[in-house]
Amino acid sequence: MFSIRLKQARETANLSIEALAEVLGVPVYTIEKYEYGETMPSSTNLHKLAQALGVSSEYLLRPVRATPESLIYPKASDIHAKLLSQINIDVLEQADRWLELLELYPESVSPVPRFALPGDLPDCIKTYEEVEAIATTMRNEWKLGQNAIPDMIDTLETKGILIIATDRVHNKNFYGLGGSVNALPFIVFSLHQPGDRLRFILAHELARLVLHGRLNGLDEETACSHFAGAFLLPQQAIVQHIGSKRHAIDPRELYLLKHKFGISMMVILKRMEQSGIISGSIQESYIDQFNQHAWQTEEPGKPYPIEEAILYKQLVYRAMGEGYIGESKAAELLGVTVASFHKERTLGQEALNVGHGFLWKTD
Repeated sequence: MFSIRLKQARETANLSIEALAEVLGVPVYTIEKYEYGETMPSSTNLHKLAQALGVSSEYLLRPVRATPESLIYPKASDIHAKLLSQINIDVLEQADRWLELLELYPESVSPVPRFALPGDLPDCIKTYEEVEAIATTMRNEWKLGQNAIPDMIDTLETKGILIIATDRVHNKNFYGLGGSVNALPFIVFSLHQPGDRLRFILAHELARLVLHGRLNGLDEETACSHFAGAFLLPQQAIVQHIGSKRHAIDPRELYLLKHKFGISMMVILKRMEQSGIISGSIQESYIDQFNQHAWQTEEPGKPYPIEEAILYKQLVYRAMGEGYIGESKAAELLGVTVASFHKERTLGQEALNVGHGFLWKTD
């Protein structure tokens, strides 16, 4: 509905109704009527609205597929209402694009499966050892082996979890959240963080989906953190790379392992303690050293690179290649102009269209 999209776009642009009315040169009640769904703007005012809000006219008129009522956040009460509202806007906008894109594919060739849990998960989890075992079960179910997961975003997206990024939330206390929209699970994360933290957040929110309703007497946050560490760095792998018993470990070794597995040095220390490689007292001594150097807030050395979500864009190109959509619709789904989309599509080269695809012109 136009009214919903208008309100979302206005709040995303951080404009009040009064400010938007002033930009358009109309009375406040005119904008209110638009947002209440009582009237529709003229073509002239629609164009002005789109310009003021930084969106296309087509976006404002596009049907709404994802609704606020379908959003479910764990511990949403712990998040400031204004911040949650900002997050909702990004989630709804990006989820709506996802849903529209998936609808363009024939049901027989749906490119993304419905997320499903293994059927043999226990209904009642009483120990953290069981949490560790479930992380191993998930890796086995997804055929991830014992090596580092090269791309967490792609791994989760190809299993049916929508991954949504927001770069408008600069609150340092917000890292990421999980929830569902139109019965599809999603994870939304802030781009303002290092890549190793992002990977941990993704694994942590996966844990919420896996462990929900199964914990008996265990703290949920602790259980999810344990799962995340075990999922990213399995016990078998850490023993193989570090050894079964250690009395000391050089920070440089932790740094190298961080960049091998995409997991923070602090979490590696925790995994060493959980796996019995070091004692709790040795772990605490290293934590004290981290505190002395302020490494808990920013670890030393080059940050682990942040991953990029590419599945959505790839599926837009796939839909165009299969003839489900044209270039104009593809550009709309990606939120870019047709001209910029065409330039990106040709990879900076001149191309000849042949059927649904194209051939390169070479010198």
